[in-house]
Amino acid sequence: MGRYRGPKNKLSRREGVDLFGNGGMALERRLNQPPGQHGAKPARKTSEYARQLREKQKVKRIYGMREAQFRRYFEMAQRARGLTGLALLQTLERRLDNVLYRLGLAQTRPMARQLVGHGHVLVNGQKVNIPSYLVNEKDEITLSEKAATLPQVVELMHNPVVRTPDWLMKTEAGGRMISAPRREHIDLDIHEQLIVEFYSR
Repeated sequence: MGRYRGPKNKLSRREGVDLFGNGGMALERRLNQPPGQHGAKPARKTSEYARQLREKQKVKRIYGMREAQFRRYFEMAQRARGLTGLALLQTLERRLDNVLYRLGLAQTRPMARQLVGHGHVLVNGQKVNIPSYLVNEKDEITLSEKAATLPQVVELMHNPVVRTPDWLMKTEAGGRMISAPRREHIDLDIHEQLIVEFYSR
């Protein structure tokens, strides 16, 4: 499946939030200015459809996927028990690249995706190179010997940039999923009901 390789700050400015976690101060100063050579346009009332679309695009870009894959996750959430929006977020959080990021073993989700794609991540001792692999309860996540010696990874293991949520447990070699993520564990500014409404039109 294709992956977006264009300017990431442009996407962050469109959504008004640092989607990838590495924009720095330069991006922070421009988050309230949409991308484009003509600068900010006169304020207009935002339609309900536009709010729903922007929320869907924001979440899709935070977790780093294209539309077809995101829609499949939504369809999975529809078939699950309970609230569709919560089931969608729980599925997104269980992605292997996101779990690696949440454990503090990668500075950003794109970095986590790269570690997985290059075969540096083991699940229960078996190499997994699929970023969208869904981690289950009691699964053990570890890094390969080569990845564990990378300077950036070593620095993160000693000084993580994110707090490990309660549904994961950090270990010396990596981490473990101890329970399904609950809504209070997902600290992103997401209004999942807008996404449900978007796909339910």
